[in-house]
Amino acid sequence: MTIPVEIMLRGNDRVFTESVVHPGEPGNWTPTDLASILKDILVVIDRVQNPAKAEKPEVELRGLSWIVHPTDQGPVIALEIHTASAVAGPLNLPQQRLDDLITNAVRATRPADVVH
Repeated sequence: MTIPVEIMLRGNDRVFTESVVHPGEPGNWTPTDLASILKDILVVIDRVQNPAKAEKPEVELRGLSWIVHPTDQGPVIALEIHTASAVAGPLNLPQQRLDDLITNAVRATRPADVVH
């Protein structure tokens, strides 16, 4: 599935339109799929911020602020990081299901607490 992504950079009035491609139908996606999609969105943000950069950055889902927002066409994922924000979608998934998938995707990427 091709997911449209609108990106707004801090200090720039232009809205950049990009896309992320992820296999499979949204109804079959797992938290692992959503983690991959979120990382791809962050990579697209980096590409817009650094168009001359050739290498793909390493991405982790820490410090990520997100919401799932309803629209007439289906829910969208809104992300915000310090330097940019992005809206991806709409997606053909119930809003609560998408929210749950993202919650579980982000939770799974957090390191376990270790006490020494």
